Parts: sequence; structure tokens; C-alpha cells
Amino acid sequence: MAKKKIHIENSVRRLRFNNDEMTQQELADLVGISRQTVVAIEKYKYTPSLELAFKIALAFNKEIQEVFCISQ
Repeated sequence: MAKKKIHIENSVRRLRFNNDEMTQQELADLVGISRQTVVAIEKYKYTPSLELAFKIALAFNKEIQEVFCISQ
């Protein structure tokens, strides 16, 4: 049986806007990544490491599952 690739969705863009319209650069600076990495995460072109996913969740004061989830 072939392994199905897991698709991970996120709510980073929504959380930024709900957090005083935080810019991509502000989030990038908070978690120590480039703005381009934030863009790639929001467009589902890049799945962050577990450590980075936790840093992003902490930046929004959210649990990791409130930011990232597996799409069925």
C-alpha cells in the first residue's frame, strides 16, 4: 500500500490579522526566520520544523494544534 502524503494546514495568516494585523516581517522577526519563509508557510509551500511550529504558536500565545492541523 502506497503511503499517502500528509497535508498540513495552518492558520498563520488569519492569526496575524487577528493579532493587530501583524505583518509577515514582524512574525518573522519574532520567531527568527525570513519573511519569505512566512510567505511559504502561509501558501502551504513549506512545512515548518516542529521547533519552528512551536515558536510560531508561542508567538500567537496559542497551542500548536490551534495553528497547525492535518488536512483529511
